[in-house]
Amino acid sequence: MTAPQPEAPRAARSFRSVAPVVALCWLAVFFDGMDVNIYGATIPHLLADKSLGFSPALAGTIGSWTTFGMLVGALAAGTLTDWLGRKPLVTGSVVLFSLGSALCASAPDATVFAAGRFVSGLGLGGLMPIGLAIVAEFAPPRRAALATGLMMTSYHAGGMAATGIGLAVAPGYGWRWVFWAGVLPALVAVPLVWKWLPESPAVLFAKGRTRSAYAVADRYGLDRPGAAVAPEAGAKGRMSAIGALFAPGTRWATPLLWIASFAGLLLVYGVSTWLPELMRASGFSLSSSITFLLVINAGGIVGMLIAGRTADRFGPVRVSAIWFLLTASGAFLLKAHLPLGIAYTVVFITGVWLFSAQVMVYAATSRVYAPAERATGLGWVTGVGRAGAVVGPTLGGRVVAGGDAGLGFTTFAIAAVLGAGAIALVPLARRPRPAAAGPVTAETAAGA
Repeated sequence: MTAPQPEAPRAARSFRSVAPVVALCWLAVFFDGMDVNIYGATIPHLLADKSLGFSPALAGTIGSWTTFGMLVGALAAGTLTDWLGRKPLVTGSVVLFSLGSALCASAPDATVFAAGRFVSGLGLGGLMPIGLAIVAEFAPPRRAALATGLMMTSYHAGGMAATGIGLAVAPGYGWRWVFWAGVLPALVAVPLVWKWLPESPAVLFAKGRTRSAYAVADRYGLDRPGAAVAPEAGAKGRMSAIGALFAPGTRWATPLLWIASFAGLLLVYGVSTWLPELMRASGFSLSSSITFLLVINAGGIVGMLIAGRTADRFGPVRVSAIWFLLTASGAFLLKAHLPLGIAYTVVFITGVWLFSAQVMVYAATSRVYAPAERATGLGWVTGVGRAGAVVGPTLGGRVVAGGDAGLGFTTFAIAAVLGAGAIALVPLARRPRPAAAGPVTAETAAGA
C-alpha cells in the first residue's frame, strides 16, 4: 500500500487557480455547441439540395439520430469515466464528433449523412457529462453553479459560430463546407486537451496513483482525495455507482432529475434544430429565420452568467424551476405574429431562460450526489435526458411538416412547464444522506 504523502504547499482554491481547467473544458464544449448547431443552421440548404432527398420529416428523424447517439454516448461516458479517466474520454469524444462531421461533409446521400450525425452524437453526448463533472470537481464549492454556467456559455458561443459559418459559407460555397469546418475540433482542441487537461485526483487515487492524485490536488488547491470520495474501481465499482443513484437519499430525486433533463433537452435540441423553420412558417425571411438562431444563442450566453450567479445565492433547483416557467412564457409569446424587432427581442430573452434552465438541472445534480457518484449521476441525468433530445427534433419535424408554427411553440411551452414541475419537487423527494466515513472536506460538504 502506498504510504501517505506529506502535505505539500497548495494553491488557494479560486477561479484563478482552476482557470486553465475551466478554459480547456470551455474550448471543448465550444466545439460541441458548434457541431450541434451546424445541423440547424444548414437545414434550409439541406432541404433545398434535391440530390440528398431531404424532407422536413426526414430532417427531423436525422436530428433524432444525432440525439440518440448523444444518449448512448452520455450513458457510456458517465459510466466509464471513473474507470478510464476524464482526459481519454474528453479526447475521444472530440475525435468522434469531428469524424462524424467529416462523414456528413462527404455524404453522397441521406443514409450516410444520418450515420455521420449518429457518430457525431456519440461524441457530443460523451463530452458534456464529463466536462460538467470536471468543472464540478475543480471549481470552488461556493461558486460551482457559476463555474458550470460559465463553462456552458461556450456551448452557445459555439452555436453562434455555427450560425455565422452557415450564413457566411453555405449560400456561396454550399452546406458541405460548413460541415468540413466541424473537423477543426480534432485539429485544435485535442492536442491542447491531451497536453494540459489534468486528470481527476479522485480517479487517480482510485487507480492507486496516490502520488499523482495528491500532486494534482495540491496544484489546483483541491482537498486530497481519500477512500470516501474516490470511485470504486473495476466493474463492481461501475455497478455500485449506478446503484447509488437509487439509494435511500436519492431514489426519488433521481427520476425527477431525469424528467427535468428530458424536458430541458427536448427544448434545447428541438429549438436549436427547428427555430429557423418555425420562424419561416411564421412569415419571416430565410436570412432572418437563421439569424434567430444566432440571437437565441446570444441570449443563452447572457443567461448562463445570470443563472450561475443567482443559483449560487438561491440554489440551482429554485432558479431552474423559475427559468423553465419563464421559458414557457416566451414560447407562448412567439406564437403571435410579432414585428421583426420585437420578435428578435422575445427570442433573445427566451434564450436567456431556456438554455440555463437545463444547465441548472446539471448544477442541481452535482449537489444531489456525493463526489464519488457525481460523474455517474451526471452521465445518467444527461443520458436519460437525451431521450428528450431525440423526441424534440422529431416532434419539431412533424409540426413543421404540418405547417403549424403555433403548435410547435405550444409544444415547447408544455415541455417547459413539465421541466419546472419536476425540478421543483427534487428537494421534497431527497432525504439527507448520512455522513460518509472519514474526514469531511470542502469537496464532500459541497456534494452534500
